Amino acid sequence: MTQNYDPLIDAGPGNGLSHVPSYWAATAGELPPDDGAAPFQIETEVAIIGGGYTGLSCAYHLAHEHGVKPVVLEANRAGWGCSGRNGGFARMALGRLSAEEMIGAWGIETAKRAFEIMRASLVNVRALIADGKIACDASEAGHLKIAHRASRATALRREARVLQQAFDYPAQFIDAADLHAHHIGGTQSHGALRIPDAVALHPLKLAGGVLRMARAAGATVHTASPVIKWRQHGAEHVLTTPHGTVRAKSVVIVTNGYTPQFLHPALRATLLPVLSHIIVTRPLTPDEIKAANFQTRHVLTDTRKLLYYWRRLPDDRILFGGRGLIADRPGRNHQQRDFLLSELKIKYPGLERVTVDYDWHGWVCLTRDFLPHIHHALDDSSVHYALGYQGSGVSLSLYAGQLLAHNVAGDPPANALPAVNSPLARYPLHSLIRIPQRLMYLRYKHLDRSD
Repeated sequence: MTQNYDPLIDAGPGNGLSHVPSYWAATAGELPPDDGAAPFQIETEVAIIGGGYTGLSCAYHLAHEHGVKPVVLEANRAGWGCSGRNGGFARMALGRLSAEEMIGAWGIETAKRAFEIMRASLVNVRALIADGKIACDASEAGHLKIAHRASRATALRREARVLQQAFDYPAQFIDAADLHAHHIGGTQSHGALRIPDAVALHPLKLAGGVLRMARAAGATVHTASPVIKWRQHGAEHVLTTPHGTVRAKSVVIVTNGYTPQFLHPALRATLLPVLSHIIVTRPLTPDEIKAANFQTRHVLTDTRKLLYYWRRLPDDRILFGGRGLIADRPGRNHQQRDFLLSELKIKYPGLERVTVDYDWHGWVCLTRDFLPHIHHALDDSSVHYALGYQGSGVSLSLYAGQLLAHNVAGDPPANALPAVNSPLARYPLHSLIRIPQRLMYLRYKHLDRSD
């Protein structure tokens, strides 16, 4: 199995594959040990399928807070999926809804509860890093959402006002002059919404740290152990790996964008895996930093529907990411690399001679309502899942692991959010979903260019 896995087509993401050759893999150093491939036979109270942020967090919290010692089954290596490939933006996000949209959809009281979950997710990231003494290059960064067209500044100003008035949160609108003077220049910086709370970090080091915490608390983490068959024997789940079987009373599914269609009927036709692609440049020279006026260390996104996300790394490289190809085609990935580099140069004149040292891609997970879901199979409450972070899951995925641990232990949180703690909806005609995806991309591309 090669790295070009498609969850809509392939049976699984591989077996024991190394991390993709990303900037993060090149700079992570030696990752903490795991428990190797699953042996011939295991019996456990809880089996967790997926060794990314959610699975490792769930394993840690089950063991540390509830006295349950789960078994994690990871197809490749811990953090192999988007937990080790993302941009390292730990920020407040709940799907794709703005504060104003949450109020419109749910009313002010439920929206306030949702906003508190978003804040709690970031508090949880900070607590994990502190409690586990995780050396993941974390820094308090703040988040700037930048108006890529002048016409988009009005909505950001309104969003800042909603956050201030409805949620008593110190968001701030920064006009174009202030943005250029104190943060960043460029041709597409027409004002910004500043969210003070965000942490910039090394995602693969974070995954390694939570792996170490989970094992120290009593969880077992088996890598090179994909689940290739699943059946029930009475009240027991029997999971088959290439080396044997795992028998469990409860199963947790946390495979997100890498979820194969066959894994469990409750998830079939409910997820849209979408590729995101990242480039990391060579280190910028002082003159290039000055030309781009790249003063800020905030994590940055823009107001596109097909948004870009970027930041200045500690070694003065620029990480820049955006949508990937529709399908994972190795022969065309260089085109996406070159496209993203050209978009970065359009944003920041003065970077004309900058080149790319690293590029990679990975699957993020969209749901039909653009919200994450933390729930269980409708016909079997012993099968739990947390999926669908919409490409903004560093904070929420780790927090979802904690919420899942409470659910599995029979102690669900009292402040559960109905829209999130609900079953996944199915996509109609899911086997043809790449067709509407292409149409959606074309529509979003048009909207991103219009006023």
